[in-house]
Amino acid sequence: MSAGPGGVLAGDDGLLRCPWCLGSAEYLAYHDGEWGRPVRDDNRLFERLCLEAFQSGLSWLTILRKRQNFRAAFCGFDIEAVAGFGDRDVSRLLADPGIVRNKAKIEATIANARAASRLPAGLAEVVWRYAGGQARPPVTVADIPAWTPESKALARELKLHGFVFTGPVTAYATLQACGVVDDHLQACFRRGAGNF
Repeated sequence: MSAGPGGVLAGDDGLLRCPWCLGSAEYLAYHDGEWGRPVRDDNRLFERLCLEAFQSGLSWLTILRKRQNFRAAFCGFDIEAVAGFGDRDVSRLLADPGIVRNKAKIEATIANARAASRLPAGLAEVVWRYAGGQARPPVTVADIPAWTPESKALARELKLHGFVFTGPVTAYATLQACGVVDDHLQACFRRGAGNF
């Protein structure tokens, strides 16, 4: 790895990237292939929102390594299927060593599926209303906020619709993950390349 302009680093292939992604193969694949690409499908967006909530207090790498297990445990994050989960499902999930077994987060995922299923225009429509708040591209990781006025407003709206465990930081991480904002650093090769 070698340093590039601003806060980016060059990987083994010479491409300049956000420095956080060069610590593991999972981070690199997520950065290059998914993070910041637009997600407009309700179920895929619901997955990102749930995984960001599960990540709270943990390493994102932990979540990435358990992602397939999460998908299996939560029916591929199909909103309608998860909205139908009951007490037996909570017990099943609490016994599943392949996921993060946090009762509050598991119950929040089910509650959020129920809330998402009641949104008249869908979850993606709500989330994408908060696009466009980014003033300029971040040059270094220090330029990336933990939350923004838009993520605070999104968290407030989600709460009004019955969502839980979706505060401004989780909302902002979801906006980043789903390409609503592009927080790839200015010199990162992925910057502005989300729409393909």
